[in-house]
Amino acid sequence: MARTMNQLAAEASFLPARERAILAEKLVEGLAAHPEPAIERVWAVEARRRLEELRSGKVKLIPGKEVAARVRRLVTR
Repeated sequence: MARTMNQLAAEASFLPARERAILAEKLVEGLAAHPEPAIERVWAVEARRRLEELRSGKVKLIPGKEVAARVRRLVTR
């Protein structure tokens, strides 16, 4: 007989923290491997919008090192 989600969750709660983290990662990866078509369409529209903003000059890219430096400054305040 198949276990229910609640039964699986209860069993998983007894795993060591590292193993629970690995299990959670695998579950999330499984979701990413089979995305919902509606969600994929929404992201495709968003990606096209962002690309158009870049091409038109409405927004500009910021180098990763600069972004990281800004974040560090914000976090260390």
